Amino acid sequence: MTMDMVAARAKAGKATVYRRWSSKAELVRNALAWMNRNHLELESLPDTGTLREDLLVLLKPQSIAEEERKFRVLAGLGSFLQHPEFAEAGTAGIFEPWVVVNRELMNRAVVRGEIPAHADIEMACQVITSMASFRGLIQRKPFDKPFFIALIDGILLPALKNPQTAPNIMDR
Repeated sequence: MTMDMVAARAKAGKATVYRRWSSKAELVRNALAWMNRNHLELESLPDTGTLREDLLVLLKPQSIAEEERKFRVLAGLGSFLQHPEFAEAGTAGIFEPWVVVNRELMNRAVVRGEIPAHADIEMACQVITSMASFRGLIQRKPFDKPFFIALIDGILLPALKNPQTAPNIMDR
């Protein structure tokens, strides 16, 4: 992918493309964030009273299809993602909005007393995004509701409800 190719596809001049996006990394991040636009709205997050149900309500069939589409886009970027700045932009565009939403739902669960304040929310957010990317990019399987339920019930909730008291290894 080159900026010339983007300009040609958009039927615009290369200078016009560069005025909007100063780099390919910025363009990729914005394009992937745009793909998230209809599925994640912080103003209208579910609030069912439990973290489990909030997470399940958040995962809608159309969001599953959209995530699979984004994984295909990332996979299609291939060698583009071998460059750290592009890989970071691509994964941030797909996963960061989900991390923000999951973090908010988990923080609400802390306020409700459903999970302890010292639960490792950041690790839980990383587990969700890691499993989603592994499932989609490596296994080429959908991140579907049955898989998400197994992840929530078997890994996330037990880890959040019974956090270790040892220092977070992610801080090292």
